[in-house]
Amino acid sequence: MAELKEADAAQLHQEDVDIKPGDQVAEQVVKDEAAADSDAKPSTTTTDRHVSIQTKLEGLELLVDLNGAGRKSCPLCPEEKFKACYSHKLRRHLQNLHWKVYVEFEGQRMCICHLPCRNLKPGLNGDQASGRHVAHYHCVVCSVTIARKTDMISHLKRHVNKGETEASYSGSSDVPFEEPAPSGQAYEIMKELGTNVQLLPNHTTPQKSDTYFNRKMKTNRQLVFCSLAVLAEERNPLECLDAFGATGIMGLQWAKHLRNTVKVTITDISDTCVKMIKENCQLNHMRVDGGSRGPRGPDGAGGDAEGTVATVEVAKMDANVIMHLRPFDYIHLDPFGTAVNYLDAAFRNVRNLGIISVTSTDTGSLYSKSPNVTLRHYGCHIVRTEYYKELAARMVVATVARAASRCNKGIEVLLAVALEHFVLVVVRVLRGPTQADESTKKLRKLVHCQWCEERVFLKLGNMVDETLPCNCHGSLPGKTAVQLGPLWAGPLFNTGFLRRMLSAAVKHSMDDIQPLVKTLICESECTTLKSLVHGPSALTNQVECGVVIKTLQSGDESADQSGKRKSGDDSGNVVKKLKSDASLEHPPFYYSIHRHSIRGMNMPKLNKFLQYLTEAGFRVSRTHFDPTGVRTDATLVQFKSVLTKYSVPTASQTSVSAENAL
Repeated sequence: MAELKEADAAQLHQEDVDIKPGDQVAEQVVKDEAAADSDAKPSTTTTDRHVSIQTKLEGLELLVDLNGAGRKSCPLCPEEKFKACYSHKLRRHLQNLHWKVYVEFEGQRMCICHLPCRNLKPGLNGDQASGRHVAHYHCVVCSVTIARKTDMISHLKRHVNKGETEASYSGSSDVPFEEPAPSGQAYEIMKELGTNVQLLPNHTTPQKSDTYFNRKMKTNRQLVFCSLAVLAEERNPLECLDAFGATGIMGLQWAKHLRNTVKVTITDISDTCVKMIKENCQLNHMRVDGGSRGPRGPDGAGGDAEGTVATVEVAKMDANVIMHLRPFDYIHLDPFGTAVNYLDAAFRNVRNLGIISVTSTDTGSLYSKSPNVTLRHYGCHIVRTEYYKELAARMVVATVARAASRCNKGIEVLLAVALEHFVLVVVRVLRGPTQADESTKKLRKLVHCQWCEERVFLKLGNMVDETLPCNCHGSLPGKTAVQLGPLWAGPLFNTGFLRRMLSAAVKHSMDDIQPLVKTLICESECTTLKSLVHGPSALTNQVECGVVIKTLQSGDESADQSGKRKSGDDSGNVVKKLKSDASLEHPPFYYSIHRHSIRGMNMPKLNKFLQYLTEAGFRVSRTHFDPTGVRTDATLVQFKSVLTKYSVPTASQTSVSAENAL
């Protein structure tokens, strides 16, 4: 038996020796294909640049001798994808397929490559060999392979932001760029309002990031900041909560600019986000407090004795849990989608005369695209109307008011904004069952005519047909009027609060939202913008909507020359001041001038039309909800009569009338 085993071993050894060199090469090719690099690894292993990176089209054509005779293969495509062909056809192939879709970076042009530089996509049966090769680009800086052109452009921008603009064709790069990892990740640093934050890149959606930072929400963040700055003038220090921190950009802006007047707490349920928030605190030279804060002293001072370095508390906790455990003066809710699941916890422990700001981004249900979701989340029935944005804002306020009333608290709406991407509602909390009853009385049904889009809030004891001022129900009884809601029937703005927000925006150099806040002031007063004083006295004498906007430096709001509030103000005086801030209630809803235009007639300019309505004795203003909308106390019939009076026939309509006269 031993002799047989030795004979078999000798035979196997002889077979290994007799393997042909060609078989060794084929075996090595198979191993190389199996060990192909992933997206996060470099695509080359030499110090030379990849053949797909050229400066001119001639350089790409020089890879193949196009002047020679015979068939030639494409240098950037495998044989199974593009078979060998003659020179004229190969030249068109290189120009139209590879060169036409290049990505340029500092004179170097990265053409699309179809070679097996990346992993194969698996087939339906899971067999990797049955997949197909993926077209990709080779980065001129770090040699990584990226499939989409837009992703490669974003990838190069990150190189520029990090200062990596020198081409490095080495294939031994140690910096991963593609797949996000907890450690060793290349971050993108973004600066907003003087605050730096690190973002995790997201290559599938370059406009977003893995830590849920949305650049389009900058207006929302600035409006929330101004509302907090106004509250910080009334009392300090404030305990404020950013319940959904993500990158922590909002809470960091509060702590950086308001300093000792606020005590910021940022929470998030994600471990990655919490780690990112702490790193962003260090990036902005802020001290991170991981423990819970003690109770406030009798003078309102907390446990922080340091005045030079801002302190931010960062906690990994569910938003509902921390709002049930601790009281706050200011709470901001900005979840992904609707915020109805967090309203009960927010009103449970918020302090009296505190502020709650709610941001809802579920525009599908707010703007009548998903009525079943609207009914499920908000308990409201709505249809698509010309004033759908204000309808969404009043629906969110109604939901907030119901949540407050369940905790025996009322609300005063300070601000309600509905833009393309979000609906922001800022309310002040008024403690007591009496205030809760007053708020619930403002929740009413809305009667809407689907034929002419006239609308009016329904009063108790009135029939639907007797409520609408139009006569559509007479000709089509029971087929035009629908009940929407319940909605918030009270005002959506507080003029005095908006004026102080404008002062805060000027003080902190927020030029982006100042026109929006000015429009909101005009809308709350229901008047047009008349004049505005510019110059160094803009903080003390700002004329908006025909009235002087008085700030803390003017002395009318119990302030001294330094801009700080006097210590003698108590809760009762604040309530009286709030009542004096509330101006004459603005009319609900608005009319779109284009929706009610007359066919064959040229409408007047919007500013001229506002002047005509004012001369007719109506209150008018523009609205931020719709650039073509007009907020007025006139009915639809009166609105159309003024529009008809000042509209002129078009040229074609005039010629037709002349021909009929002949």
